[in-house]
This record gives sequence, structure tokens and C-alpha cells, in this order.
Amino acid sequence: IITSSKESQSGDLIPIDTFRLSTVTENEPAFFEVVFLMDGVQYRYGFEATKDRVITEWLFSVPSTKEATLFIRDEDGIRPSAKFKEGKGLEDKTRSNALFLSVVAQFNGPIAKKVLDWFQHIGIVSGLDDTAYRNFTVSRFADGKYRSEIIELIKKFDLGINDIFLENIDKSKLVLPSDMPEEFKKLLMKNIQGDITAIKTIHEKWGVESPAGTSTFDMGDESEGTQKIFFLAGPLLDTLSSGKILMIDEMEARLHPLITKTVISMFNSLATNPKRAQLIFTTHDTNLLSNKIFRRDQIWFIEKDHRGCSHLYSLADLKVRNDASFESDYIEGRYGAIPFIGNVRQVIVDEE
Repeated sequence: IITSSKESQSGDLIPIDTFRLSTVTENEPAFFEVVFLMDGVQYRYGFEATKDRVITEWLFSVPSTKEATLFIRDEDGIRPSAKFKEGKGLEDKTRSNALFLSVVAQFNGPIAKKVLDWFQHIGIVSGLDDTAYRNFTVSRFADGKYRSEIIELIKKFDLGINDIFLENIDKSKLVLPSDMPEEFKKLLMKNIQGDITAIKTIHEKWGVESPAGTSTFDMGDESEGTQKIFFLAGPLLDTLSSGKILMIDEMEARLHPLITKTVISMFNSLATNPKRAQLIFTTHDTNLLSNKIFRRDQIWFIEKDHRGCSHLYSLADLKVRNDASFESDYIEGRYGAIPFIGNVRQVIVDEE
């Protein structure tokens, strides 16, 4: 919503999903708030909105010890403070379905531009589907920016790959399945712009007891896990090198547990993360619940109540012994956030 607000037009709907399992909330505005650090200053930005308009909006900062108001927007209008002079005179230029922050940033307000830039430096990828970011990795590999780093990373993960290269294939020489309908072939060829980039991997080939040359694979012939690591390498290296924030949903999907732990360790070490980039991910892998990997305040649980409402809370909010086994205690239900599974055997017996 924040990054697309400046491109919205009058009458455009705001992409809000309401919580539809409660009569109390289904017609109420959605509430969003983020507290973050930027250049040593803490900011608190948020807004409430429906699909049609922004109801309230606010921005505060903590330059020293006390929180200072930068601007507040509510039913009485928009009120920039003296500390946010860049917003003066732009109140009437803000549409009801647009964020004041985005409007001020469009007019080159220095604070607004910095805050908006912080949000634009958040990368979001899916651990289940790599189509959204594979082109990013391939482009960075092709222009040489991360080529050596990606290859080195792949080698360290012990995937059996010695080298990776790109090969351009003339689309006129592309061989399509003989049973594909002609209209599909024409449509496919029409939509292909320029040459096709194929990703090739090189593996060592062995004889009985010693190496006997190499063998070249298409990336599509590699395992799902190997493909994911390659395509994820671009966002990982870009985030670490620039100190950004990367969010990954279902990070452990298709990855060996040790590889998942290694990716996390890259963010936990100043040696590989000198710019203090941040990794935020969701997972169902309980192997990661360890005090050797995370502090308690780095572990958060999501628990769904009987009304279908999800609640987020930190392990640091619970009473936990310093020597506790996070994984064992979680499986035993001491932290909550586990499914209460009924008698599946009885379901099968009844069906029989």
C-alpha cells in the first residue's frame, strides 16, 4: 500500500483485506503500524484505511529520548508539526485514498523520502515459488555483479556443482514439443522477446576411482532444492551487501535443514553481515527453535484462537528458563501456537 500509493488515481481502491470471520471487524478499517530504526533514529509510522479511503495516518520520531510528532491525520484533517515543515501546504493535495507520506515524498520532502525509501528496501519472496525473483538473480548473474559470489555460495552448500554459466539460445532454434498445437506455438514464439537465456551447471564426472571430466546440466534438471538456492542467492546477497530487510515465507521449503541454518547464520554474523541486514521469515521447522541460533526476542509465535483470529507474540514475553530446550517445550505445548489435532484414528475407524 505504501509503495504503490503515489501511483494510485482518484477512485482507485486501496488493497485492503478485512478479517471476515468477525462481525465486529469486517466493516472496520484495517490498522497498520511499523516501528523501525533508520540512521540511528526510531520512527513510528502507521495508518488506518478502508478500501475507499485513509481514515487516520501518523508519523512520529524519537531523535533523543522523547517521541516527537511529525504529522497526524484524522477526521479533523492533516496537521504537520513544526518538525515536519516539508508537509506544510500539501494537505489539500492529498486525495482521500492516498497516503500523506507518499504525497510529501513526491514533493521531495527529505524525511518523507527517507521513510518511503526504507519501505522500498524491504524484499519479500516466497519460499514455495521462486518465479517472482528468479529473473533478479539471473540478471545479477549475467551482469557479473554477484556472479562469483553466487558460484562460491553454491559450492559452499555442497550441491555438487563446480561452475554455473548462462547460454543464450536463438528462439528460432527452439525445439517445441511435436504434439503442441500450432496456435500455441505461434503465441509462445510471439511472446518471447529476443534470445532465451538458459542456465547451465557443471558437475564433476567420475570414473571407477578418479575424476573423468565434467558433465553439463540444465538448471531445470537440478533438484528443486538446488534450483531454489540458486534463485534465492540473488536476493540474499543483495540484502546482505546493502543492509536491507528480506522477508521469506516458508523459508525451509525444499531446503535441507543444515542449509536453512547456514542461511540464518549468514545474517547472525557480522563477518557475513557487516551492514546489519535483517532476515524475517516464517517456518514450520522446529529444528530452528534453539537458543544456539536465536535469542528469545528473535522468536515469535502465531496462535489462532477459536474465532479464527491469529495472535502474534514473542518467546521473550513468556517465562522460560535460560537452559530450556525451545524445541521440546514447544512440541509439548508450553508456548502455545500448536494445532490441537483430534482423534484421526477414530475418524478412520468410523469411516470403515
